[in-house]
Amino acid sequence: MGKKEKQIMRLLSKPKDFTFAELSSLLKALGYTKDNKGKTSGSRVAFINLTTSCVIRLDKPHPSNELKAYLINYVINNLKENGDI
Repeated sequence: MGKKEKQIMRLLSKPKDFTFAELSSLLKALGYTKDNKGKTSGSRVAFINLTTSCVIRLDKPHPSNELKAYLINYVINNLKENGDI
């Protein structure tokens, strides 16, 4: 099992300590690019897959780096709907 598959399995297990950096790495491996619209975007980030035109928008978690459960569910649902996982 490769790194990408391990990351997918970890995401699907919905851990409470899944970090934004782990999500960024996984989405990059799935073909998404991170888009931050200039200085005024704040913590809002979009991950865009140019081949499928899928966009996943979310706020970077703060002050901690761990994603909330609702964000993990949101990402999983989007990835399943687009056939990425």
